[in-house]
Amino acid sequence: MTTDANAPWLIVGLGNPGPGYAANRHNVGFMVADLLASRIGGAFKRHGKAQAQVLEGRIGPMGPASRRVVLAKPMSYMNLSGGPVTALRDFYKVPTANIVAIHDELDIDYGTFRLKLGGGDNGHNGLKSMTKAMGPDYHRVRFGIGRPPGRMQVADFVLKDFSATERKELDYLVDRGADAVEALVTEGLERAQSSYNS
Repeated sequence: MTTDANAPWLIVGLGNPGPGYAANRHNVGFMVADLLASRIGGAFKRHGKAQAQVLEGRIGPMGPASRRVVLAKPMSYMNLSGGPVTALRDFYKVPTANIVAIHDELDIDYGTFRLKLGGGDNGHNGLKSMTKAMGPDYHRVRFGIGRPPGRMQVADFVLKDFSATERKELDYLVDRGADAVEALVTEGLERAQSSYNS
């Protein structure tokens, strides 16, 4: 799928708003978005037309290779992410193929990434809401969190903070997730996949 080189990219970190959720596994999308914001050198601000916090900037090397991006964190709670994302897509005139969702992924081991375009939602409520709102043809940066241990329910697992062992690697992995997003936007899906899909 080709993308318009001049169109902006909409990079969406998926998560739940509020301090009680901030360190949950379900909020790795917000964590990566926050790191990307610090790299751009700006702060998120509430958007007037969408229930989201946004930051506009550029990613990549200076000059023609850099890409205009809108970083976003929907403030609607995970299950309703599609509404804010669609409103931002329409406001900034972003092709669906230029949208990237960063999200936690149960079916991938912790510390592993998969980048892809399109596909199903795999039971992820944030993706389910986005796909219902605008179809499946957007990019995903899937941040592996692994399966819950024993008989723990999935909902309990994703809404818990990372374990002490996981936290030892978390900063490195969030950094790697941000690198993967930048590579996807500036180098294209195939090159980013070859570097970050493991």
